[in-house]
Formats: sequence, structure tokens, C-alpha cells
Amino acid sequence: MTELTCDVLVIGGGLAGTWAAVAAAREGVRVILVDKGYCGTSGVTATAGPGHWWVPPTPGAREAAIDKRLGTAYGLADARWMSRIIDTTWTSLPTLSGYYDFPQDERGITQYRGLRGPEYLRGMRRLALDNGVTILDHHPALELLRDDQGTVAGARGWRRQAGGDWQVRAGAVVLASGGCAFLSRLLGSHTNTGDGYLMAAEAGAELSGMEFSSYYCIAAAGSSMTRSMVYSFGEYFDAADRPLNIATGPTFTESLAKALLNGPVYCRLNRVPAQIRAQLPSIQPNLMLPFDRRGIDPYRDRFPVTLHPEGTIRGVGGLRVIDDDCQTTVPGVFAAGDAASRELIAGATSGGGAQNSAWALSSGQWAGRGAARLARKKPLHRGALQGFGGAGLTPGCSSPLIRRIQSEVHPLDKNLFRSGTQLERSLRELDNVWDHVREAPRAADANLLRTREIAAMAATARWCYSAAVQRNESRGMHQRSDAPQQNPSFDAHLRVYGVDQVQSRFDPLSLQGQTP
Repeated sequence: MTELTCDVLVIGGGLAGTWAAVAAAREGVRVILVDKGYCGTSGVTATAGPGHWWVPPTPGAREAAIDKRLGTAYGLADARWMSRIIDTTWTSLPTLSGYYDFPQDERGITQYRGLRGPEYLRGMRRLALDNGVTILDHHPALELLRDDQGTVAGARGWRRQAGGDWQVRAGAVVLASGGCAFLSRLLGSHTNTGDGYLMAAEAGAELSGMEFSSYYCIAAAGSSMTRSMVYSFGEYFDAADRPLNIATGPTFTESLAKALLNGPVYCRLNRVPAQIRAQLPSIQPNLMLPFDRRGIDPYRDRFPVTLHPEGTIRGVGGLRVIDDDCQTTVPGVFAAGDAASRELIAGATSGGGAQNSAWALSSGQWAGRGAARLARKKPLHRGALQGFGGAGLTPGCSSPLIRRIQSEVHPLDKNLFRSGTQLERSLRELDNVWDHVREAPRAADANLLRTREIAAMAATARWCYSAAVQRNESRGMHQRSDAPQQNPSFDAHLRVYGVDQVQSRFDPLSLQGQTP
């Protein structure tokens, strides 16, 4: 086993993880970052063209941007947290000069808002290394570790390429391991299987907003390229070439989903403006690849489309943070990016690309600094460490369990269009899956990482649907046919916790404003 020691351990090497590692290192502490893949290429940002919530500090601009988002948050967001991420994003992005080649417009003004994901994450990797961060690629984490007092004191995992185990003893841990799309073929999400949720929950952490996990994104059928901007200019048809009334706006996904439940849907992008067509190769360079491979001109030809579930990636839910440093309910464990709940800045609706990117950048830095400051205050434990983990750590789970999980959380008529009866039915099936995960016999030839991922996906699905059952109303992306109205009695954050026995509680909104 490889044994290492540091002050701050960052789990995850995407946008939030790299910003967290850099922020912690700038506090003068030793930082190790472990990534399930290769830091700089893994995660959803590395394959995207991320924008950021980029609002100048001109009079009234930020107030207007916050008010607009509060109008779609259904009472669950916090203006103070929104203001924090707008300000942190505004001051942070320009500091990447030298690591990212920001373009200039025709007036010579540098453009910071939209970035090219592959170059952005490569730059973040270089920035982390230049700040002294130790990066361990292909080192997936499997469980958090505790000392003899029960305090989190690091993590252990597996070396995918070199073989064998690793253990990192740390004063504080930042979980930036991404969300969970349940292996839905969402581009860049293959490593995002809810691992951080499970590791933290085993240590006693709460999750929040997990009911808001029914976000779906359009893509060409057979493709994982879920870059949706151009589809707002699409024309849609059924299999008989009859036009479909699928308008852009808040009801777009629901209208498309209803059409897909009735049969194939086809799209043509002939209404995309010439200016956007010219910019796409630099803004979203991968977008046209699936069409090029198939000999399709999407601006002229019809092509079939589908909806990919994004789970908690462009949903809202994640680990609950309890202070401005993004510490979870477990002392010494911090959460950032999609691993953390985004309710405080998104409410009951998706933060989409811009708001979520700004959250990853900001929460990563807050968590990294908070972890560094905490680690400096306490001596590093030198005694033996024990793991918090359990489910999936005995290799034996199988691929059929993945399909059983997906068959409950992927279908439109189970997750997007919800009802109490269906949610209860799915939850019973997921409880059965969890029992299989827990009781699976040891299999010597099994992939330990995959069995742990299955456990994390099963746990995440149970938290999502347990929360969805408890929120007996419709609010934001959580829509129930048996409770179609928003109910003031549910003006509260819904917390879920527990691994084998999932429990929940509501935190009513404070009269003085939101509380984490």
C-alpha cells in the first residue's frame, strides 16, 4: 500500500477540485489531489464549453441578475450566496491569464464569461501543479478514514494503473467528486457516480435537495453530446414528418419528453443564425463531431433526438453545506461543485451551465481555503486509521444491478413525470437493489471500483426518490401528477441522511432568510 500524508486531501480533479486544490495550496499547506481519471480531462467541464455567471459590478446589474434567478428558485435560494459566487467568479477568472488564452472582441475587450472546457481544465491542472499541489491521477477514492476518536482523518482508494491500494492521511478532506447521472452516457459524466455522496453519508453527512434530480438534456439519438444551446433554434417533427409544437422556454423539455413517449422525434437546426454557426467550432468544438461521423448536415437534414438524464449533475441536490466554507455536517469534510447541494444559489431549478460553473469555481475555493485553515489548527493524527465504508467494498456486485438502477432513474415516465405511486414502486425496487449490494458474496475477479460505484449509484437513487416521496407537492423541476400545485407548507429544505435506513427531515425557511 502507498501511504502519504498531507494537510488537505482533495477528492476529484474537475473544475471544483482543481480550484479547491489551488486555493488550499495558496494558504501554505500541503495538498494532495486524487482523481478517478486524469486531472484535466475527467469530469463534465473538460468536455464542455462552460459559461459562467459573469455579471459586472455596474450599478444595479448584480441585483437584477440575482432577482431574476430568485424568481425561478421557488423560494429555496439565498441572495447572499448568489452575491458571493458572482463576486468570486468576477475576481477569479482574470487570474487565469497565462493559463488560459482568453479571446478579445472586436473592440479589444477580453471576454471571460465563456471558456473552452478542454483548455480550461488543462490550464487548471498546470495552475495546481505550479502551486505545489501533488496530483495522483487514476487514483479513485473508495472510502473516508477515521481516527480512534471517530474524526475524519483522510481516505483510501485504489491505484488503477499501478495496482494496489493507497492511503492518504490528511487534516481535512474536500469532496469535489462530482454528481451522479447513473452512467446515462451524458458526456464527461462516466466518472460521476455519486461516490462522494456515499463516502460522506457513511461518515454521517446529510444531503439536501435530492428531490430536484429530474433534469434531462437533449442530444442527437445515439450520441452523448448534450450541448443544448443550438436546439433552441430547432424545428421538430414526428416519424410522419409532421411538425411538433415544441417551443423553447421553460416547457421545452416536458413537451419534448411527451412527444418522445409517443414515438421518435426528429430535429432540424436550419434556424441557427449564421453568426452562431460560425462561433460553434470555438465555443463548443465537439458539438458537430457526431453529425460529421454520420454524414449528417444538421442545418439541412432531419435527425432523431433523445433526452439524457443528468441526475444531480445539472440537478440541484448534493451534500449539505453548513457554513461559508462549504463544510458538511461532518467536521473536517468539505464539499464543492456538484458534490454539494446548489439549493442556496439555484433553489428548485437547475443552475444550468453558467450558474453551476460559477458555483464550482467559487465553492471550490471556499472549501479549499476552509479545509486549509482547519488543517492548520489541529495536529495530524499518527495512529491507526479505520474506514467508514461498507457497501460495495467486498467485490461481488454485478452489471445487472446497474441496469436495475437505471431502469428506475432513467425513464421519462418514472423520473421526469412523477407520481407518488410510481416513486414508491421505484423506491421498493431500489431498496431491493441495495439489499443485493449489501449482501453480495465476495467475487475474486470483480472490479472493486465498479462495485463501489454501483453502491454509490444505488444509494444516490434511494436518496433522490426518498426525498421525492417526502416532498408531496410540485416545485421547480420536481413535478408530481398527484400533487400538481406548490404547497406553502413545503417552504423548507429537505434533508436526507442514513445509508442502510434512509431518513429525512424538513428545515423550514428562516424568517430572517435562508440558513445552510
